[in-house]
Amino acid sequence: MSLKTGRADGTATVRIDYEECTACGLCVRVCKGAPLYLESGTVHVDQTRLFGCIGCGQCVAVCPKNCITVEGRDLFPDDIMKIPSKGSRATYEQLKSLMIARRSVRNFKDRAVEHELIDKIIDAASTAPMGLPPADTEIVVLHGSEKVQEFANDMIDLMHNLKWFFAPFMRLLMRPFIGKEACESFKTFILPIIEIFIKKREEGEDSLLYNAPLAMYFHTSPYADPADPFISATYAMLAGESLGLGSCMIGTPGPFIKYSKKLKRKYGIHLRNQQGIVVIFGYPAVRYSQALKRRLANVHFYQ
Repeated sequence: MSLKTGRADGTATVRIDYEECTACGLCVRVCKGAPLYLESGTVHVDQTRLFGCIGCGQCVAVCPKNCITVEGRDLFPDDIMKIPSKGSRATYEQLKSLMIARRSVRNFKDRAVEHELIDKIIDAASTAPMGLPPADTEIVVLHGSEKVQEFANDMIDLMHNLKWFFAPFMRLLMRPFIGKEACESFKTFILPIIEIFIKKREEGEDSLLYNAPLAMYFHTSPYADPADPFISATYAMLAGESLGLGSCMIGTPGPFIKYSKKLKRKYGIHLRNQQGIVVIFGYPAVRYSQALKRRLANVHFYQ
């Protein structure tokens, strides 16, 4: 039974060059869709096994003889590339240093982000893992302060129109269905932050997207793992840091835009797509001289 996603249905085609294949079995070990199996010293392909070929490309990537080709489900032979050499990859210390140096930046210079950097951020985000291939993650790119501000104003207008939803009577009505914690969040965070957004806008200040020169809204299809856009957004944020850009994740718009057909149509978002997350980017207007140590809520080793 083939796996259906927002962009793919059916199985990808697997071709094996048996003149080169040594039947080492590595492709079978990494194949989780299960169309590949080893029998009588030969690798066989049976698309009726489990999900058939889902187009993950694991078999192609692991084959030491380069004798496997997979095509379909948005995977093409030309998509295969050499893994960068160890010398050209970041060490743990280098990667950790990038992560420590990154701050959530909300103060930006009045300077546009170049198209070249936007392309690099998107290219980095595309390497993020996904629940099921091919990736269903989509990005709305808002390039330039005017476009970002238009999006921010649309979101604040929508929040203003939905304030009633978070009023005390509605919280009391919904509590049996959404739980105590959600109701408390509505009271102590959502409703107050909406009031702040509205008040600050009246004062000429953008406290939602902070007058950023670039914003990206990551979202995904109803078939995908809901975590997919958040993983891609994280990759994008780290890429931005490596390019000298400050960034900040803004989660507030996601739940609102999910239920607004009007805004989804305006910004080219499929009506049934899941909620996502906004990341704002720009050249930092302030310089941080210290990093902050963070702690997880809990790490439990099950013995």
